[in-house]
Amino acid sequence: MQTNIDELNKDQMNVVFVGHVDHGKSTIVGRLLADTNSLPKGKLEQIREKCKRNGKPFEYAFLIDALKDEQAQAITIDAARVFFQSQLRNYIIIDAPGHIEFIKNMVTGASHAEAAILVIDAKEGIQENSRRHGYLLWMLGIKKIIVAINKMDLVNYREDIFRATVQEYQEYLSGIGVEVKEYIPVSGHTGDNITSPSKNMLWYKGPTVLEGLDSFEKEKPMSDLPLRFPVQDVYKFSDYGDDRRIIAGTITSGKLKIGDELVFFPSGKRTKIKSIESFNTPKITSRESDQATGITMVEQIYVKRGQIATRSGEKAPFISSRLKASIIWLGKDPLKTEKEYWFKLGTSREKATVETIHNIIDASSYASQTTKTEVMHHDVAEVTFKLAHPIAFDTSDKFPITSRFVLVDEYEIKGGGIVLQSLPDEDAQIREDVFVREEKWIQSQVTMTDRAERYNQRSSLIIITGSKGAGRKTLARKLESQLFNSGKLVYYLGIGSLLYGVNADLKRHSAPGGWREHIRRFAEVSHLFIDAGIILIVTAIELTQEDVDILKTIIDEDKIHIVWVGEKVTTDINFDIHLEDRGKINEGVVMMKRLLEERGVIFKP
Repeated sequence: MQTNIDELNKDQMNVVFVGHVDHGKSTIVGRLLADTNSLPKGKLEQIREKCKRNGKPFEYAFLIDALKDEQAQAITIDAARVFFQSQLRNYIIIDAPGHIEFIKNMVTGASHAEAAILVIDAKEGIQENSRRHGYLLWMLGIKKIIVAINKMDLVNYREDIFRATVQEYQEYLSGIGVEVKEYIPVSGHTGDNITSPSKNMLWYKGPTVLEGLDSFEKEKPMSDLPLRFPVQDVYKFSDYGDDRRIIAGTITSGKLKIGDELVFFPSGKRTKIKSIESFNTPKITSRESDQATGITMVEQIYVKRGQIATRSGEKAPFISSRLKASIIWLGKDPLKTEKEYWFKLGTSREKATVETIHNIIDASSYASQTTKTEVMHHDVAEVTFKLAHPIAFDTSDKFPITSRFVLVDEYEIKGGGIVLQSLPDEDAQIREDVFVREEKWIQSQVTMTDRAERYNQRSSLIIITGSKGAGRKTLARKLESQLFNSGKLVYYLGIGSLLYGVNADLKRHSAPGGWREHIRRFAEVSHLFIDAGIILIVTAIELTQEDVDILKTIIDEDKIHIVWVGEKVTTDINFDIHLEDRGKINEGVVMMKRLLEERGVIFKP
């Protein structure tokens, strides 16, 4: 194989080969390697000689069957990568497995491809995995597809068989919205229509496989798209005066540079990039797609794993706890509407349930069904998910990478899919109000960090809730008094003070959905106290987890600390401390102060 500077400067395209087991994918790839002179010098002769010594007929598939198990089982079990070049560009070809039991491997290989060749055996015809792989390519967002009808030599190069196969497959693909650019009759064994036109099929006037690949236009570089920077982790340093907080992740699209204003979703928080961090390298001022990146912020904001950063002014991702998706189910047990699963998209991870099963395409017949209530092994389906908390995501037609997800059950990946549509949830308007607030917020020259250093505390919201008469207000007043006497900026606010003041209009008119609006306004008032650097203590009767989720939409969740007072817990709220005995208020104050010390809100004397 010859390599020169011109070849190195060519465009590169990743192409995946898929299809039912034994339909000849590896043979076609081997042919492409041999007929484009892309093999290492002497490799073809070496394989021919090895076959001769072992008394085996030579097959072009042997050129890429590098795994011993593949030769023993005569099936491709992993996604093998091989390289070849045409006059136009360089190709990385991923030969994905066709056997039904290795469907996960096929998805892994195809997810890295820009184009696909789907292979169907002309003699055996369209099989279960032929249909399944066509669906999976669409699900993975691959739009550049060639269908190669292989082994035409075994059907005497008959045009009618080719046309019938094309018609049948077209009818299926059109039902799921998949478009194929070319259907090409080929023979990997004899080389017909692989790199040169076939003399055995003069009735075919279309391109060869190589010409079809070269006709594909390269995708727009991911770095030219809007920024998507999923947060992998936040690293905090404290040794030797190093107080950096580095947000780390891999950019999936777009680019960023020092000074850019970033917006983090789903929180809507904004900050500017102070520095781009790297280990033992010259100073870096910008990064782009596919690069692992660490940044520090000018204004310290609460950021956690799973959030997605975009540049201010660029297209934002969708935010919701409800979404419509297309999935393939790989679990042995069926996907059920009443069961809880882990939904993992990018770096986010949330509990999810199937709210609605809209449509199921049966794994064997591929007939569309709308009455089934369970998704069976290897079925594909359209469903609506309800997540425990909202996440940031894109739809597959815009940003395939940040639309792909997997479903985990009992620590195993049991399925995966793509997001088709964002659906409204009950907190959508609250989030929208928060985004606008963050965008329009008039910044002070005194930052929250400045206030924390001056006041020697971190602003926080302490919620003391529980049953009526359990001692909530007594605990709040004692905690406020002790924190105040120790020099802290602290304020106690009973929620009733808001109900008859700021929220008097809601109380007076009993507006529909009034309680949610009470909580929203309460959260916004609390946000003002927190921004001012104050520790705010509030009391309310029997708050629920839904109430807390509204608060967390408006206030950074790391600033919220919850105490339940009373022997019996009467709501579904998740609390940090449970004070069962109202006679132990002093003990409760000690427990609260210890919690605040552990979380760095106040510091040990």
